[in-house]
Amino acid sequence: MKTRVAGPALPESRGRVSAAVRECLRGTGAPPGSREIAGADPFGEDLQLALYLCYELHYRGFAEADAALEWDPELLRCRAALEWPFLESLRDRATRHVSAREALDELLVEPAGGDGGGGGVGGFLQDEGELWQVREYAAQRSLYHLKEADPHAWVLPRLWGRAKAGMAAVEFDEFGGGRAERVHARLFADLMTDLGLDPAYGRYVDAAGAEALALVNVMSLFGLHRALRGALVGHFATVEITSSPGSRRLARAMRRTGAGAAAEHFYDEHVEADAVHEQIVRRDVVAGLLEEEPQLDADVAFGVDATTHLEDALADRLLGAWRTGRSSLRTPV
Repeated sequence: MKTRVAGPALPESRGRVSAAVRECLRGTGAPPGSREIAGADPFGEDLQLALYLCYELHYRGFAEADAALEWDPELLRCRAALEWPFLESLRDRATRHVSAREALDELLVEPAGGDGGGGGVGGFLQDEGELWQVREYAAQRSLYHLKEADPHAWVLPRLWGRAKAGMAAVEFDEFGGGRAERVHARLFADLMTDLGLDPAYGRYVDAAGAEALALVNVMSLFGLHRALRGALVGHFATVEITSSPGSRRLARAMRRTGAGAAAEHFYDEHVEADAVHEQIVRRDVVAGLLEEEPQLDADVAFGVDATTHLEDALADRLLGAWRTGRSSLRTPV
């Protein structure tokens, strides 16, 4: 008996690989083989969407997909064949540091991605962005923010001592401190409502580009593999360290463009909360992990570098479009 879930609809395919995965999830085809996957661009629309479809089975699933497919052996083999070129390409293109300390120290001077730098997406929206660009940014980032903190929770059973305690403390805040209306994903949904966007989970997958998909996929990649727990901690640290200054710029952008009270509140909340989280992450999560498992130092650094690389790629897409007056989205919102 097939078990359906009350998840979002399957997004449209973007090539042969994602089309085959989509048909597999609908029960009308087989997953693509390794030969078919081998020709796909590791950072391209087709492979990233195919990987996103596989990963979403571990979150809320899809309305048309049997929930039992989450652990289907053939689909897991397909997922592994999609993950390998993505991970190897990330290692090749993104790796810049060999120690967590060096990677994290650099974030404080030269923050990661579009949100963290003095310029980038946050600076652009703060200084000159228009409301339509704020709406596009929210639509792209909704893939991440509507599942904010969920992928990081997978690392908790793989940590112990100070690292586990620190991680749990930050995650507790991300999940609203026990109050449903304060869960950060809920706050982002309220932001989307302020901006006249549909806050439904997965609503803007078709509109978002490969760069936004890759940022979500890398969290799932790191979170679902125990061997990559160090990289997930590096990702988590990057997000928390760069969030407070980036959120301050975005809060100003929300006010300047008249985005609405809930939109302002979402980023105001992150300015305050993540300034505290930064200290916990560095002192307890990262230091605690490396005290217990010093061999993961380079993995933590890789997680920082990979996150920075993918944030920069998304920033390039957004700013490259906006500075020429074009939309950054694949489909209008």
